[in-house]
Amino acid sequence: MRALFLIDGEHYPPVVLDAIRSVEKSRGAEPVAAAFLGGTEKIKADTDYGLPLVTGGSPVESVRKALAEHREIDAVFDLSDEPVIGYRERMRIASLSLAAGAAYIGADFELRPPELRDVSEKPSLAVVGTGKRVGKTAVTGYLARLLAAEEFHPGVVSMGRGGPREPEVIEGRKLTVGSDYLLEALRRGAHAASDYYETAALSRVTTVGCRRCGGGLAGEPFVSNVLEGARLANGLDTLLTVFDGSGATMPPVAVDGRILVAGAHQEPEYVTGYLGAYRLMVSEVLILTMSEEPLASSAKVEALIEAALTVNPDLEVAPVVFRPRPVESVEGAKVAYVSTAPEAVLKKLAGYLEESFGCEVVGTSGNLSNRVRLEEDLRKLREAEVYLTEIKAAAVDVVTARGAEEGKRVVYCDNDPVGSPAGLSGRYDLDGVLLGLARRVLDERRGEPGARAVK
Repeated sequence: MRALFLIDGEHYPPVVLDAIRSVEKSRGAEPVAAAFLGGTEKIKADTDYGLPLVTGGSPVESVRKALAEHREIDAVFDLSDEPVIGYRERMRIASLSLAAGAAYIGADFELRPPELRDVSEKPSLAVVGTGKRVGKTAVTGYLARLLAAEEFHPGVVSMGRGGPREPEVIEGRKLTVGSDYLLEALRRGAHAASDYYETAALSRVTTVGCRRCGGGLAGEPFVSNVLEGARLANGLDTLLTVFDGSGATMPPVAVDGRILVAGAHQEPEYVTGYLGAYRLMVSEVLILTMSEEPLASSAKVEALIEAALTVNPDLEVAPVVFRPRPVESVEGAKVAYVSTAPEAVLKKLAGYLEESFGCEVVGTSGNLSNRVRLEEDLRKLREAEVYLTEIKAAAVDVVTARGAEEGKRVVYCDNDPVGSPAGLSGRYDLDGVLLGLARRVLDERRGEPGARAVK
């Protein structure tokens, strides 16, 4: 086990040397180098720790520099303590360690990088998130449609909390996007509003549905059948595989490129702090969703972008907002719009539907993920002729089933990411960023220069 040790000058050097020998003996560690994090109380100018000593302008920079200079480190052992480093610094050091493929080990903790298996035989991308309800699945669907239009022939492996016991292949191009199909899936016991149904039905690409349970701090699922799903995808008539994460959990598969989806409405530390920093470090693209008032001011969006680029200067960034797109005509209809969107933007989305699709929105509900409140909302929307709903949460078992009972048409809608209206979109090109990454991935697999493999 090739080991990097983190030390400071607040510990007496003989104590540090004995601690290194103890770890070497008890853990089978091979000391490679030490990163000096700071502190001067107990050291002299000529103190010798018997290892190459790396220093930087700050504790975090010392670790970053040490990991860059000494490759193939298996474990980072933290023998330091406050006041040299605190909780925030430790989480950033943890992110650096995990991004370098090394475990981060302290006195009473051990964080290890997610085990990403090299099972995909095709060029591959992953779309991962910083939490639930940031629009990750909508981005995956948009990416799949974009790639299909540009003849990348994509397939999607979708991981969700409500996925099937055994990975299930759905040929999206053969689906009729309608309530009968999803109601039949519901009767079979499937979670018919699961992400893989949504992606297959709305993007019309071949999709493999998978499941997971639990998620670690760095995004590894506790249990999943995604590896089996990835192997199924290898045999499909597709050219490129897109792996869709679940919440803040990543598919446990090594990929050639990674897209991180974060919400501008989130607490900034959830995006750039904690182990959000790790997710930024192992991604090539950041899509910052919900980049509009009242969810996030342009100043907050700018600050988030700047903070993200501080963590990973190589990121390509695109701030976006979501707008609903019905998959069938609703022109002239009285519509009840049902969504998971925050209450604060429902009025704006309703206005967009009326202006863009010629319908009259007679009521809205943002309670798709709260069945009790959703039922209450729907009882107040009797004037509606059409239920327009996202395929999420209770969309099938409540909204679609109610529409069938009442003899009302149910129309599904997608959420398209579009340039942010916060005055930022002119500097960013979402399609260009996504297609550029896909082309680099294909070039990498063909042995051509220009792409970087992301594991």
